[in-house]
Amino acid sequence: MWESDNESAATGRDYGNGLVASDRQGVQTEEFELRGKSWFVSTEVPSDILVHVEDVTFHLHKYPLLSRSGKINRIIYDSRDPDIRKISLDDLPSGAEAFELAAKFCYGISVDLTAANISGLRCCAEYLEMTEDLEEGNLIFKTEAFLSYVVLSSWRDSIVVLKSCEPLSPWAENLQIVRRCSESIAWKACANPKGIRWAYTGKPLRVASPNPKWSEMKESSPSRSQQQPVPPDWWFEDVSLLRIDHFVRVVTAIKVKGMRYELIGAAIVHYATKWLPGLVREGTSSGEDGSISSNGSGGGGGGGGSSWKGGLHMIVAATKEELPLVQAKDQRMIVESLISIIPPQKDSVSCSFLLKLLRMANMLKVAPALVTELEKRVGMQFEQAALSDLLIPSYNMTETMYDVDLVQRLLEHFLVQDQMDTSSPSRPSSLPEKDTYEGSQRLNNKARVARLVDSYLTEVSRDRNLSLTKFQVLAEALPESARTCDDGLYRAIDSYLKAHPTLTEHERKRLCRVMDCQKLSIDACMHAAQNERLPLRVVVQVLFSEQVKISNALANNQLKETGESNFQPVATSRKTLLEGTPQSFQEGWATAKKDINTLKFELESVKTKYLELQSEMDNLQRQFDKMAKPKQTSSAWTSGWKKLSKLAKPNTTESQEGEPQPSGGAEPARKPPRRWRNSIS
Repeated sequence: MWESDNESAATGRDYGNGLVASDRQGVQTEEFELRGKSWFVSTEVPSDILVHVEDVTFHLHKYPLLSRSGKINRIIYDSRDPDIRKISLDDLPSGAEAFELAAKFCYGISVDLTAANISGLRCCAEYLEMTEDLEEGNLIFKTEAFLSYVVLSSWRDSIVVLKSCEPLSPWAENLQIVRRCSESIAWKACANPKGIRWAYTGKPLRVASPNPKWSEMKESSPSRSQQQPVPPDWWFEDVSLLRIDHFVRVVTAIKVKGMRYELIGAAIVHYATKWLPGLVREGTSSGEDGSISSNGSGGGGGGGGSSWKGGLHMIVAATKEELPLVQAKDQRMIVESLISIIPPQKDSVSCSFLLKLLRMANMLKVAPALVTELEKRVGMQFEQAALSDLLIPSYNMTETMYDVDLVQRLLEHFLVQDQMDTSSPSRPSSLPEKDTYEGSQRLNNKARVARLVDSYLTEVSRDRNLSLTKFQVLAEALPESARTCDDGLYRAIDSYLKAHPTLTEHERKRLCRVMDCQKLSIDACMHAAQNERLPLRVVVQVLFSEQVKISNALANNQLKETGESNFQPVATSRKTLLEGTPQSFQEGWATAKKDINTLKFELESVKTKYLELQSEMDNLQRQFDKMAKPKQTSSAWTSGWKKLSKLAKPNTTESQEGEPQPSGGAEPARKPPRRWRNSIS
């Protein structure tokens, strides 16, 4: 597997076919001489043409150049001056160093091809049009063969060539050097770590020399790879040395190859740690130049991290001391690029990293569409956020110190995502345990977010420019079921009241309306009972709710047990609880207890008055019933029936002559009307 990866640094190494030269030599020479900023050919034949590249002058001969460069051919013949002696190549993509190598190749001098110079020499050969039409085995063919058979089969050489392509845009892009190197790196990064035999930056070497030779590396690398397992993040450090556009190309190619999204996210975090100073405040060390290197992440894992100073750091000269400071414009481009390549999976990167990236995005004025996308990503895993990461300063010149509107948007994205998860298609009925677990997990996430929001409100409430409306909207954004206890919300309200002493009574009542007094703990109730900043109505509600809790607790104990001993555990636990409360709460407990006893006495008085009124009501009802009974018998209907009874009395007496009459004068008068009514019915 890529046997050529056991290679040296790009310092004059011989690849076998790395020494190239032209077969034909028009002018016999063995070397070039540099005098100041001018190159001279060591030959007896005087030079007949001057070539200016940047600020360097080359004293050369026409024939070697014309025989191998179509570009110089066209320049000379298009000038229509057979005695032309000066040519300017200011737009040569790779500069004077690459032209020097190309000129030596034209003279038949052996040129050492390395990973450090191959990309510039390939672009130079393309610019000079050194094709096979002019000479077989010309420089374009030689450099292409070296790229294909040597560089692309090597991990390190691919990294070095891709790094050297940074100043060669767009030539390196058009010649597909960037694409081929990116795909080569992606293939090797996705390989099984157990089969890796090439050297990488994170792997230490068993050599005493700080700059090991190729032979020493070749001997030591296989043995080290056999003794020490390769970590899955072995490629992080090497890839993080690339420029952001090339890093994006590599990560995109790695995604296509199917690497796990956790590793891709970790590579992005490692790159951001290296190139975005100030992004990570913890676990970092800063050099004298201000560059920041992370101690907690990066390639190497168990392989020693970046402690080794050889390897790729030596090749590309990108150690911590030489890593350039990134300007604001470049930082904006890095942030935008990293946002666009973060894997869409929820836990590909941590919420803390997303919030830090969001802080930098707001500070650097990143494109609004990307900021919105990043906010949605934070909302997906908002329950993992930390309070320190949420305290993002307001960079939009608003009145508040912290960006409260941003946290409000993050909370809205979290609620939308939670609603989408809840309303998603139901799981199979054969998996009820999974549904129960996911439901409890969502409730736990809401509870964590509620505690986080309460802590955030406590922090930002000290800002005197924070309006009551913003505080209230953020406090009421979560549903009531998210908070099982409102102690955190009470602390935030109390902190807001301290920082805003000029609030009116109406505004204080409006502020306290976001809190449920029945969800306060005993400690919070004792503190609220002596809190002079709270409205009196809220204090009464707190005391009443505490009294109800105590009464319910006593009632529950009475139902469970009987006897006076049943109340002893309650009193003991109450005493233990009071002893464990802060001293400031215990000092106010006596006053709160008096208020509770006063309320209890008033409740008993109201209950007694209610019973008295109930008794009086019953007496009045009985009297009313007695007075209403005679009136009902003397009503018009009753008198009418009596008249009818008198008319029917003779007939009834005749029909009952033979029957015995009961004694008493009132009973015979009642029977005839009863028979009359029965006959009518």
